[in-house]
Amino acid sequence: MLESNSKLYYSIKEVSELTKLKPYVLRYWESEFPSLKPSKNKAGNRIYKQNDISVILNIKKLLYEKKFTIKGAIEELKNASHEHSRVREVEERDKSVLHEVRNELNNILNELNRH
Repeated sequence: MLESNSKLYYSIKEVSELTKLKPYVLRYWESEFPSLKPSKNKAGNRIYKQNDISVILNIKKLLYEKKFTIKGAIEELKNASHEHSRVREVEERDKSVLHEVRNELNNILNELNRH
C-alpha cells in the first residue's frame, strides 16, 4: 500500500500524495470523522501514522467507490469498529474453550496411560 512501511509518521503533504486526496479534504474529514484524529507535532503540524492512512483509505472507499454519504460512512465505520470488537471477544472465548478442551484431553490421556 505505501512505499515504505518503515516510516512511522507522514506529513499531510505525503498523505495527500499517497491517497490522491487534497490536503483540504483530509482536514475536512478530520472534522467529520471521529475515527480520524492524526496527532500533531510540537510545531502544530499534523503527523499521520499508518493507522490514520488506513482510516483515510477506508473513508475514501466508502465515499467514492461505495457512494456512502458522510453520515452513512461515519455509521459504517462505527459498525465496523463494533464488529471488530465482537470478533476479538469471540476469539478470546474460543481460546478459553480450546484451553479447557486441551486440559480435558490431557487428563484423559493421563488416565489412559495409567491403565
